[in-house]
Amino acid sequence: VHKPLEEQSGGIVEVNAAPGLRMHLSPSFGKGRNVGEAVISTMFEPGDDARIPVVAVTGTNGKTTTVRLIAHLLMKAGLRTGMTNTDGVYVQGRQIDSGDCSGPRSARNVLMNPDVDAAVFETARGGLLREGLAFDRCKVAVVTNIGMGDHLGLNYINTLEDLAVLKRVIVQNVAESGYAVLNAADPIVAAMAANCPGQVIYFAADRSNPVMATHRAQGKRVVYVDNDAIVATEGRKSVRISLAGVPITRDGTISFQVENVMASVAAAWGVGLEWDVIRAGLASFVNDSDNAPGRFNVFDYRGATIIADYGHNPDAMLALVKAVDAIPGKRRSVVISGAGDRRDEDITMQTEILGKAFDNVILYQDACQRGRADGEVLALLREGLKGASRTSSVEEIHGEFVAIDRALAQLQAGDLCLILIDQVEEALAHIAARVKEG
Repeated sequence: VHKPLEEQSGGIVEVNAAPGLRMHLSPSFGKGRNVGEAVISTMFEPGDDARIPVVAVTGTNGKTTTVRLIAHLLMKAGLRTGMTNTDGVYVQGRQIDSGDCSGPRSARNVLMNPDVDAAVFETARGGLLREGLAFDRCKVAVVTNIGMGDHLGLNYINTLEDLAVLKRVIVQNVAESGYAVLNAADPIVAAMAANCPGQVIYFAADRSNPVMATHRAQGKRVVYVDNDAIVATEGRKSVRISLAGVPITRDGTISFQVENVMASVAAAWGVGLEWDVIRAGLASFVNDSDNAPGRFNVFDYRGATIIADYGHNPDAMLALVKAVDAIPGKRRSVVISGAGDRRDEDITMQTEILGKAFDNVILYQDACQRGRADGEVLALLREGLKGASRTSSVEEIHGEFVAIDRALAQLQAGDLCLILIDQVEEALAHIAARVKEG
């Protein structure tokens, strides 16, 4: 076709974008010929199953960051990558849909895209309950954690055991040649290995964890932290990645980001990426509001430190407090609201945790109360601050952006402010504008 027709004494009979095969397979006269097989054999190498690598990620916290980082690593490997998460649908880093796109419909949109060579899906509980999965099996399934759970009491998911049965669906649908990447430090997650048709890669900061130690002794894959490096080990082979070369972890001081990185490294290993590619991808993934919006985004404001995060459950609060403790700050303040579709005790526990770590707390109520009466969420948050060991000042404000402005107005050089945002894109844009104004 690439040669001039005149040189070939040729001509065009027909141009057809979707040629029919029936007349070739079952002609009215003559011998049938399997042209379909001939077409496919020119498209794929012998033994190729014609599938793209699919990575599914679920858990309580860390899902979106892990999805974004895995997708970044796949793109660094030269694969045209589609990604879905709670921020939208992306193909090669370009957003093609917005909103909470962590369900199977968004995943199907990626799988139907002819430009996609690999796919990474955030797999949330809501979509699983409504429609199941968008795929029959995946190359890698990642379960970040279960912890104390989230959204308990909704849709008949009342206990951690109920939640685990739901979340492990992606593990049950790993291909026989694939891997489940499981958090060995979370007993409920570690137990999901029994449901995996493929192999398992465990990750945990502590390599002496009994689950990790047993798996490693059997010569199987584990990812852990050793001093200032992440180590991936299989049998006698080990690869070290210095945490100093992974900006998202801030030299390893942000422990929950270290966990997200370990999960992402294990997933990339399971897909089969080269270690040089993984290193380069980790080094170039910066945790800013463009790359990972609402995931521990750090701003400098008049000599003070602002951290914006979408944390919204007790496990997230514990992780954030631990991370913030590693960052200098004289007077510490926090801005928080609560999601009304959580249990009373989950909302109250968040401020119980924060009351031990922050001097000033600003509670805000926004327009969307998710089924709660006006003022009900604020009352629960206030309840959690009763008897707080550190908090000395509590304010209540209506409106997320008003609360943010109030917190920024109180900041002095050397202070630290954690802002738990609800409207992620809008709130980050608002904070960025205030920082730019100085």
